[in-house]
Amino acid sequence: MDPFTHALLGASAAQFAFGRRLPRRAWLIGAGAGLAPDLDFFIRSASDPLLNIELHRQFTHALAFIPIGGALTGLPWLLRRRTRADWRPVLGAATLAYATHGLLDACTNYGTQLLWPFADLRVAWHLVTTIGPPITLLLLLGLLGTLLGRRRCPAALGVIGCLAYLGIAVGQQARGLAAQTLIADARGHAITRAKVFPTVGNPVLWRAVYETDGVLYTDRIRLGSTPSFKPGNSVSLSAEASLPAALRSNPRVVRDYRRFARFSDGWVARAPADPEVLGDARYSLSTERFEPIWGVRFHPDRALPTEWVDFTRQNRVPLASLWREISGRDEAYRPLPAVPPG
Repeated sequence: MDPFTHALLGASAAQFAFGRRLPRRAWLIGAGAGLAPDLDFFIRSASDPLLNIELHRQFTHALAFIPIGGALTGLPWLLRRRTRADWRPVLGAATLAYATHGLLDACTNYGTQLLWPFADLRVAWHLVTTIGPPITLLLLLGLLGTLLGRRRCPAALGVIGCLAYLGIAVGQQARGLAAQTLIADARGHAITRAKVFPTVGNPVLWRAVYETDGVLYTDRIRLGSTPSFKPGNSVSLSAEASLPAALRSNPRVVRDYRRFARFSDGWVARAPADPEVLGDARYSLSTERFEPIWGVRFHPDRALPTEWVDFTRQNRVPLASLWREISGRDEAYRPLPAVPPG
């Protein structure tokens, strides 16, 4: 999730739980602790382009690290004489806010290693995008209401509103998967695995991706009162065995391919516009087609054969077309196929 939303959630949780004992400081402690886990974003290596994607959202986001993270983020406040006497609520506020970070990130597509060091599973519930304006607005209004009105209730309502939004997303996700199954059945495809990914700022539009016979099919699904869909395109998965011989003969390339495939949960495909780029098919610059936001490019003849390719700056949210889709005015959408007999 974006840093501002993390800070708001940490501040809201800390102010609600410890605002009476730390009336002027709880939200500040919570905001800092809510942001702190993302300091791992700055762990980088010039000799290892994939180090950052391996360690970001790893140990600092893990459930087991919460007591340590809470103590570390509370320490600067405990070094101040005025705050030292309140060490219990300070640590409580910092720890609670720190704990919100990893759980919120797990609601996105990126994946968070909540179970580290016991498992390297990347937990991703695919309920919201990394930028979620409704959640941010609910938290902001709740926190402002608490700070200006000096009452805990608005902050609590903001957090409850976010939980309600996520609950709606859970239901919409289930509807999206059901719709995706109908689309695949109509095409005569047996789904190997499938995901539906949320789009920015709404629980109505979802990007659906499923695999069959080594090919990924993408669609746009609108989950209004009557679900509909916009057909996308297809792209072949790029398994390790499909790499050219020159790449498979390079141990560093093979190792980095496996690291990237693990990070991408196996959703690896070549970029249609640049086949040298192996992209993460969970994300796309396009609403229907596959245009990777990031990926890797290999140069087996170089000392550093792996190049991290990042198109994030090209990512734009087309607000006008997005609203046409949400409001049901996009004529490219079709009714879902009928339920097959039996």
